Amino acid sequence: MFRQFTRSDKPAGSNVVDLGAKTGRPAVSPTATDPLDQELVQRLELKSHLHDILLDRLNLAVIDKVQPEELRREVAALVAQVLSDESRPMRTEEFKQLVDELLDEVLGFGPLEPLLADPTVNDILVNSHRSVYVERFGVLEKTRVRFRDERHLLRIIDKIVSRVGRRVDESSPWVDARLEDGSRVNAIIRPCAIDGPSVSIRKFARNPLTFERLVELGTLNDHAAALLKALVQARMNVLISGGTGSGKTTMLNAMSSYIGARERVVTIEDAAELQLQQDHVVRLETRPAGPSGTGMVTQRDLVRNALRMRPDRIIVGEVRGAETFDMLQAMNTGHEGSMTTVHANTARDALGRIEQMVTMIGLDFPVSAIRAQIASGLNVVIQLNRLSDGSRRVMSIAEITGMEGSTITMQDIFVFRKTGIGEDGSVRGHFTATGIRPQCYDRLVQAGVDLRPDLFSAEGVRA
Repeated sequence: MFRQFTRSDKPAGSNVVDLGAKTGRPAVSPTATDPLDQELVQRLELKSHLHDILLDRLNLAVIDKVQPEELRREVAALVAQVLSDESRPMRTEEFKQLVDELLDEVLGFGPLEPLLADPTVNDILVNSHRSVYVERFGVLEKTRVRFRDERHLLRIIDKIVSRVGRRVDESSPWVDARLEDGSRVNAIIRPCAIDGPSVSIRKFARNPLTFERLVELGTLNDHAAALLKALVQARMNVLISGGTGSGKTTMLNAMSSYIGARERVVTIEDAAELQLQQDHVVRLETRPAGPSGTGMVTQRDLVRNALRMRPDRIIVGEVRGAETFDMLQAMNTGHEGSMTTVHANTARDALGRIEQMVTMIGLDFPVSAIRAQIASGLNVVIQLNRLSDGSRRVMSIAEITGMEGSTITMQDIFVFRKTGIGEDGSVRGHFTATGIRPQCYDRLVQAGVDLRPDLFSAEGVRA
């Protein structure tokens, strides 16, 4: 049966692009002097040997048509034959694991597959072919996952980026891509990556976190969640601010679930990862320049095009350049209820970054005019931080109240007050209302939102 989807006239390894050769540098293989134990080195060498045999025998043109179980049986039979011919005894559990790893090499992303399938892993960070870290529950930990050598890692990178029409080589040594499940991938290779290729994967949540779940995790309390839900339903413009990995996209997904089903939403992202549940959603994604240096589509191009698509709301995954000006224009000209995220350490810093990015368009706008656009377009800034214990918290929900002279005025409605560090390293504190009722409260009521005034009382709302 194996001959139905195998071929013997194909040279080993001819199905892959050897990016290691493109770099002009020799691949580095693990040796006994490496920190890896000898048993792991031998296992990597054995898997490499069997992988080459599989590549020589498999007919990749028809392999997708073969049922997974049938393919597994035939691969297991071939591996058992090779191990027997070479007198390499192996325990049953080790044999099954080896077959799984070989199937991952042929059909998936090799050593990354078990990490991608692990629901407890949020981020996968490949520092080099010998060093792989993961983040679980906000804490980084080193794994025993290894790639055979640098060429092996480069082949996996090429497999990832080529599936979404991207490329990575010496002329374009870094790339943003996404996996089929929506996981976000960044890869960078030599000469920019001095110690060899590096890959960062932010895994796509199969079940987006809801406000109820965020409350359980301590990200915010139920009173603040009720306010955020009301802000979305009343079509307020929201800016979500925070550092890398602070949960901005998670918060954006949670808030977007309260957008009405009758509203037309256009999303704009560098790498699509938003998970909107509505039916009437148009998803747009940027495109890098091609090999000739042409064909680039930027976020600003997509925001301007979105304005012609009759959107009720525009959601930009993250503003980081000149598209910020067009986003503010949209918020000020009838596209209420729009949302976006930005990298910043505090809510006040977020407004400063928005101001700086508007100036990137190169027009000589007075600072006062830019700030007036920001104060008029944005209603609320939500600040998220990733704390020292790995937890992600909403640090503040601040309302933009207007202008005083040339300064944008803000007031905190909810804040997280840190009180110390526990013996186990956990951050102690509580999320509480400041006692200030937002100026937009009347607008929320007029929009038909049922929001109790006592939610904003500073008494008895700690979580």
